[in-house]
Amino acid sequence: MEQGEKQAAEQATYNELETEQPVSAEEAGPQPEDETVGAVSEHADAQTGEKPGAASTAADSSDQTSAEAEELAAAKAKVSELEAKLAEMEHRYLRLYADFENFRRRARQEMDAAEKYRAQSLASDLLPVLDNFERALKIETENEQAKSILQGMEMVYRSLLDALRKEGVEAIEAVGKPFDPHLHQAVMQTDEGGYEPNTVVEELQKGYKLKDRVLRPAMVKVSQ
Repeated sequence: MEQGEKQAAEQATYNELETEQPVSAEEAGPQPEDETVGAVSEHADAQTGEKPGAASTAADSSDQTSAEAEELAAAKAKVSELEAKLAEMEHRYLRLYADFENFRRRARQEMDAAEKYRAQSLASDLLPVLDNFERALKIETENEQAKSILQGMEMVYRSLLDALRKEGVEAIEAVGKPFDPHLHQAVMQTDEGGYEPNTVVEELQKGYKLKDRVLRPAMVKVSQ
């Protein structure tokens, strides 16, 4: 009896095993061999220090750096060009400013000279008149009428000298002065004693100057 029950139980267990569905590879999970291959791949990536896509990122970064370097070089070249233009413009400005200052200074000097020597032309024209008055006043006469005329001429002569003196016209001192080629014109030389060499001993014609400008040098005789 017991032996028959045991056989029946074994038969039932066998039947259950036969009726079970086979398990697929996906349901069974990763096989040991697949796990080993994945581990080896991950280990290789770890050894190279690279991750997927790292090479592409490095290339993009290199291209960006090269582009930035080119832009920087172009910017520096532009700055250098602008600095050169600025320096040239500054040089031109300084040159124009200097030219303008020189022009203004010359114009001011010319205006000052025109004001200072405004009587030069008139005074130069009157010098021969003064010479004629001086020659006439050297005439000696006993005639009362002639003396009266000479006195009148002398008054006119003095008035003319005063008017010229107000404009800055003065006679150049000559006799007894050392010869000055800027003020005197030597027309004769003499060995007369009593004078130092190169001294004016006689004035043959008066010289005149307007302020510090010589209108006419004095014609003189100079000792040797």
